Amino acid sequence: MSRLQAEHLYKVFGRRPEAAVERLRQGADRDELRADGTTAAVIDASFTVEPGQIFVVMGLSGSGKSTLLRMLNGLLEPTAGQVRFDGQDLTALSARELREVRSRKISMVFQHFALFPHRSVLDNAAYGLEVQGVPRAEREKRATEALELAGLKGWEQSWPDQLSGGMQQRVGLARALATDADLLLMDESFSALDPLIRRDMQDQLLELQKRLKKTIVFITHDLNEAMRLGDRIAVMRDGRIVQIGTAEDILVTPANDYVAAFTQDVDRSRVLTAGAIMADPETAYGTKTPEGRELRTAQDVLDAAPATVSADTPIIELFTPCSTSGVAVAVTDADGKLVGVVPRARLLAVLGEPMTPADQQQDAAGVPAPAQAAPAQAADDAASSGDEAEGKVIAGA
Repeated sequence: MSRLQAEHLYKVFGRRPEAAVERLRQGADRDELRADGTTAAVIDASFTVEPGQIFVVMGLSGSGKSTLLRMLNGLLEPTAGQVRFDGQDLTALSARELREVRSRKISMVFQHFALFPHRSVLDNAAYGLEVQGVPRAEREKRATEALELAGLKGWEQSWPDQLSGGMQQRVGLARALATDADLLLMDESFSALDPLIRRDMQDQLLELQKRLKKTIVFITHDLNEAMRLGDRIAVMRDGRIVQIGTAEDILVTPANDYVAAFTQDVDRSRVLTAGAIMADPETAYGTKTPEGRELRTAQDVLDAAPATVSADTPIIELFTPCSTSGVAVAVTDADGKLVGVVPRARLLAVLGEPMTPADQQQDAAGVPAPAQAAPAQAADDAASSGDEAEGKVIAGA
């Protein structure tokens, strides 16, 4: 069973929200509702998150991503739809039951740290456990362990204003880890940090995930961050999810012109892997080495290949072997079996810009394709930014 399920979620702000949902279901768009004084922040959002997966929701400001996140832990009640966590319908819980779930099973890491300035780093990290009623000795032990995981060993008795922005964000992450929650919700958690610190925090999260294997929903407006962190990515526009897939899916087969334009500046060489672009091994059969030896079997291909790589190897690591040999790079599985090949021509081809759906149709008809349009700015999201005060009240939830 999927760990988290969102089923046809809608969030509408304004007059007669239920009637607005019906209009959306019948084909009305966001602009029509706005003209009547109603804001559709999230429209018919459905997805699943598997155990141990980082699921990234990405979109421009106002796309609805933060509103969607707040429905996942009950900070906002959906106008329609359901949220299920471990099979339990969170939208059917009472306020008391929902608080219990938030305090023990779901933790949230906010963009603006939400630390208590009058509490030490240790007490901030232990706050969620204090809310749960955990005895002081145990909560300090667990908070100390979480701070060490987050790279803050030795800073336990410091005050928040003695820490850099990146270190403060680590405290927020440690607070979420200390509760040992099953689900982490991270709302633009690194976006307030300088680029170098931000990348360091991304590294920290990926390293922690290897060890802890938490289920994480991560919100960002940064495409490169989404591509780096996400096992799966949902792209949002104007309240709707327009594509869900791996980073490779979104780069290689964008669902529409908007997604293609959104991804056009991504460094494909660092995101795409050998497994994403490899050809069937049999395509190498019948080819010849520079010495003229014909490749007839999988073992011939392995013996002649300038390099042997795994399917998850970034294609940037294939440039050198492909440039030094006319024979394809071999891709093998964990048992060393040949599962694919990457010829030089294929590697060079995938470095070009992806064709948009419109380009593909025009190319098939022999008509020149128009220039790609830049992503349109989405409308403002009425509830896309939670304030710090709210974050402090439920910091441990």
